[in-house]
Amino acid sequence: MSELTTDKNLITELINRYSDRVDFLAIRVETSQGTNIVLRGDKVETLSESIAQGGQVRACYKGGWGFASFNDLSNISRQVEEAIAAARIVGDDETLLAPIEPVQIHCQLPATRIDPRQITLARKKALCDHYNNILRTLSDQIITTSVRYGDSTQNILLATSEGTLIEQSWPDLEMRFSATARTGETVQTGRETTGSRRGYQDLEGLEQQVEGAAQRAVNALVLPPVKGNNYTVVIDPILAGLFVHEAFGHLSEADMLYENPELLEVMSLGRKFGPEILQIFDGAAPQGHRGSYFYDDEGVQATTTQLIHDGVLVGRLHSRETAGKLNETPTGNARCLNYHYPPLVRMTNTWIERGNTPVEDLLMDIKEGVYAKNWLGGMTNGEMFTFSAGEAWMIRNGQIAEPVRDVTLSGNVFKTLGNIEAIGNDFYWDESGGCGKGGQSGLAVGCGGPSLRIKDVTVGGEAR
Repeated sequence: MSELTTDKNLITELINRYSDRVDFLAIRVETSQGTNIVLRGDKVETLSESIAQGGQVRACYKGGWGFASFNDLSNISRQVEEAIAAARIVGDDETLLAPIEPVQIHCQLPATRIDPRQITLARKKALCDHYNNILRTLSDQIITTSVRYGDSTQNILLATSEGTLIEQSWPDLEMRFSATARTGETVQTGRETTGSRRGYQDLEGLEQQVEGAAQRAVNALVLPPVKGNNYTVVIDPILAGLFVHEAFGHLSEADMLYENPELLEVMSLGRKFGPEILQIFDGAAPQGHRGSYFYDDEGVQATTTQLIHDGVLVGRLHSRETAGKLNETPTGNARCLNYHYPPLVRMTNTWIERGNTPVEDLLMDIKEGVYAKNWLGGMTNGEMFTFSAGEAWMIRNGQIAEPVRDVTLSGNVFKTLGNIEAIGNDFYWDESGGCGKGGQSGLAVGCGGPSLRIKDVTVGGEAR
C-alpha cells in the first residue's frame, strides 16, 4: 500500500470517527519539497534543500473555530481532538458556511517545462552566481547586491466531513534581484522579480533583465529628483497590476468587510467607483499563472470573479464562511501559505481588463505629467496607498521628456479609480507577486493590467 493511500485511509477514517462532534471538520495533509538560495554581495546567506510533511485540522462548532497543525501523522488523532475541543469552547452562535457540492478528485498542475526537482542544487547555485556577477560587475558604483532563488513543489490532500476528498499538486518558482548604487550621499536601488509555475527554464536567460536592474540603480544616481506636485500620470502595466492588487484587491477580501461595518458600507455592491471603461477581475481559474489552482483550501472550485463592471462594484472575494455570513456565493479564495496556517480570504490572479486606447495616445494633451513604470516597493493602509516607481520620466506637451528619480505615487484608492481617464490596449501578466496577509507572507499571486492614464495623482519628490 502506498504512503499516499495510507494517508487517505487515515484521514478519512478520522473524519468519519469525529465528524458527529462538530458542524464541520477538515483535515489537510501536505508534502513539500523545495530549494532556497540567498546571495548577498560576495556572501552566501542561505543554501538549502528541504522536504517537509505536515498537516492541519480545522473544526467548526456553533460558529467557533478550532485549529491545530502537526508534522507527525502518528499524533494526528490528538490534534483532531484538540481542534474539536477548541471549537466547542468558543462556539456560541451559528455555523454559517455557504454550501458547496462535495467532490472527490485528483488534479495535478504539472511543470510544463523542466521540473525544478530535476535540477541539482549546484546548478541552481551556479545560476544565482551568474546573475549576481552581472549585478556586481556592472559598475564600481554598485555597493550591494542581492539574489534570491526559491522553488517548491507541494502535494495537498484535503478531506472534509461533507465528503470532499481532493488531492492536488503544483510547482512554484521565484527569483528576486536587486542592486544598490551610491555616489556621495545619493543612494539608488534597482530591482527585478520573476516567477513561474511552468518550470525551471523560465528562470534561465534573464541576463538582460538582471543587468537592467543594476543599470537603473546606476543611472538614477545622476537623475534629478521629480518635483513634488499633483500630476496626470501614465503608469505601465506592471504598476497597474501592483495597484489593482495592493490598493483595491485587499479591500475586496470579504473577511476584512464583515468584521468592519464601516468598510462594508464603503464597499457596498452597486456603488460606482470608476469610469464605465473600468473592468476588474480576480480568479484562480485562468490557467498558467502563479495564483492559479483547481480547488482552494476549503475544497471550493476555482472561479473567476468580476469585482468591478463598467466602473461599478459587483463582486467580492469569499471563503465559505464569509459567503455564508454575507449571503453570497463562495468564490474559491480561501488559501493558506502552508499547513502551519489556517486558510484566509486571499487574492489569486487579479487584473484590470485591457482597454481600447492605443498606448501612445495615453500621453496626448498632457502638458506636464509623469510616466512611471515598474516598481521598487509600496504600502497600503486601508483606502490609502503609496508606491515607488522603478523608472520614471516627465511628460511634456504629450511627449516623453527627461528621466527623473524618487517618484512615489500616493492617494486614496477610490478617488484614484474615479480619476482613471483612459485605459491602454496593451496588457501584461506580472508573475512576480508574493502576497502577505495575517502573518502569511509570500503566497504566490498573479497581477495583470494595461497601461493607465490617471489624473490628479500626488507624486512625491522635492517640494516646489
